Amino acid sequence: MDAIALLKKYFVNQEAFEIVAKHSRMVADKALGIASALNAGIDLTFIEEAALVHDIGVSKIYAPKLNCYGKSPYICHGVLGREILEKEGFPVHAMVCERHIGVGLTVDDIIRQKMPLPVREMCPLSQEEKIICFADLYYSKNPESLSRENSHEEVRTALKKFGTHKVAIFDQWLAELGKP
Repeated sequence: MDAIALLKKYFVNQEAFEIVAKHSRMVADKALGIASALNAGIDLTFIEEAALVHDIGVSKIYAPKLNCYGKSPYICHGVLGREILEKEGFPVHAMVCERHIGVGLTVDDIIRQKMPLPVREMCPLSQEEKIICFADLYYSKNPESLSRENSHEEVRTALKKFGTHKVAIFDQWLAELGKP
């Protein structure tokens, strides 16, 4: 897979491409560091590829701050990314897209928050999915803070808005995956 070529194919706006490509590179580097430290036979090539394309669905959402002018709300970028990567012939990478939002979305989250998403579990299952999802929590796509890594406490604070159970998942991953 040529992840950068795929991103370029779907991001018609150069500024949007640059934001997502930079964010994704930082996520990939952090995920590779975590996976390497675990030394558990994790597929590093897959980690890098999937991390680089995990936000490809952002190309189809409406987010003017990111120079994206699609029709869908931001929360849909995971399922849109899954659709894109399945169409491109990368079904395993596609699942990373769908399952990387926050610490994962449950059926209860989707129903309770009335999200415009298919009602199904969208939580990371594989070790690779968890690592990428975990690494993604540390970086924003906000152009003003694109290069800044969030602290553990900042990640916890952001997740707390969605419930203490989301913070508990993060803390479990922090213990399991090591303190990056």
